[in-house]
Amino acid sequence: MRAFIFTVFLVFIIGTIGALNTESYQFINHLVNLTSAGQPEVFEDGVLWTVPASYKRVGIAFAYEGFAKVYWFKRLMVPDDSPKSQEQEAKQGPPVVYKDSGILFFTYTVPKGLTSLEYRLVIDGLWTADPVNPNKRINESGMTVSIAPLPPVKNEPVTSSEGIPSNGVAFSYTGQAGQSVYVAGSFNNWDPFMYELKENSPGNYGLTLHLPTGVYYYVFFVQGRRVLNYNNLPKLYRDGLAVNQLEVK
Repeated sequence: MRAFIFTVFLVFIIGTIGALNTESYQFINHLVNLTSAGQPEVFEDGVLWTVPASYKRVGIAFAYEGFAKVYWFKRLMVPDDSPKSQEQEAKQGPPVVYKDSGILFFTYTVPKGLTSLEYRLVIDGLWTADPVNPNKRINESGMTVSIAPLPPVKNEPVTSSEGIPSNGVAFSYTGQAGQSVYVAGSFNNWDPFMYELKENSPGNYGLTLHLPTGVYYYVFFVQGRRVLNYNNLPKLYRDGLAVNQLEVK
């Protein structure tokens, strides 16, 4: 029954986050086991912020976006493991009972190329530096900004080298304009944030990779969601998930 609850909780959280790998049980487990709010921390390819739920509404805005957009924190609801809840579960079965963890959280994947991630919070309508993050500075406008930790920089895999057959593979995706589109596959250990397609015209995205000769499997990640390339069918299944296949000759 606890495994069922964890699965339902995974689905519940997936509906509230989009910055990290939503299929990562490690991250879900990390959230479940949070006992209190604290300083921002790096997790996988993103940064996790937590604040006490005693605040009514908390948002975050980033300096590299000119503080023009506010992203709002979500309330962390966790399965209620109290004896009373377990007894109700045994009698009634699903649905799972949730309780307020007392924490608001926000996750964010740091865009490539940023060497510093400065931000400010909006706490109950007031702009402020992060009260629990000691890492801050006064910027050129005299404003105190907080500085978040950054995920370690990943070394890009070598896609072409002397003596290794290499060919340009053009990936293309057509959809709504203004989306984030990435391609991931067996050629980059399924990293969903390594290779981003460029929007060459509204809704048309493309990227060329130089891959050695071989057979590869891949999918697109559009706004964090797995999407097949329907121009390259039939689809296959690898480890229970639908994928596309390509062969580089």
